[in-house]
Amino acid sequence: MTTLVAISGSLRKGSFNTALLRAALAMAPEGVTIEEGSIRGIPLYDADVEAADGIPEAVARLKEQVAGADGVILFTPEYNNGIPGVFKNAIDWMSRPSSDIPRVFGGKPFAITGASPGNFGTLLSQEAWLPTMRTLGTVPWFGAKLMVARASTVIQDGRIADEAIEKRLRDFVTGFSAFATGHKR
Repeated sequence: MTTLVAISGSLRKGSFNTALLRAALAMAPEGVTIEEGSIRGIPLYDADVEAADGIPEAVARLKEQVAGADGVILFTPEYNNGIPGVFKNAIDWMSRPSSDIPRVFGGKPFAITGASPGNFGTLLSQEAWLPTMRTLGTVPWFGAKLMVARASTVIQDGRIADEAIEKRLRDFVTGFSAFATGHKR
């Protein structure tokens, strides 16, 4: 059995990325389980807090979920042509202490997708994640690109309302599942 963790980089209740993530959960191919991870409750990174109190519970929970997975899918919004601060903050916390990076991230397959109300999907945000993924030693999957543009017309009432996007998401999930299964450690 292959286990993937899917994480949305948005905290908004009506998030297009969380809707995309939840649609993906139901598309797991046979032999694959996709679990939803959450960045909710993760405080802003502060080395003084880490030194005094250690790793916050919300961080520890997500970190262990990622460490135990065979692969991770990031569902990233794009804010001002870049990575959302809350999402990057969660990854930064998960890299603490730095001695844990190989255990949590090293050699682990990562896929990046996302939805945006703009015309270019999350192209810039997805590209902006690559230096971080390289630094953490992940194995990025480049088998397919999925950048959902004009998300307010494609995702309605928390569901994908566009058959072509639904098929592309299914192909994305299937392709990454095969990649992650082939790279099991």
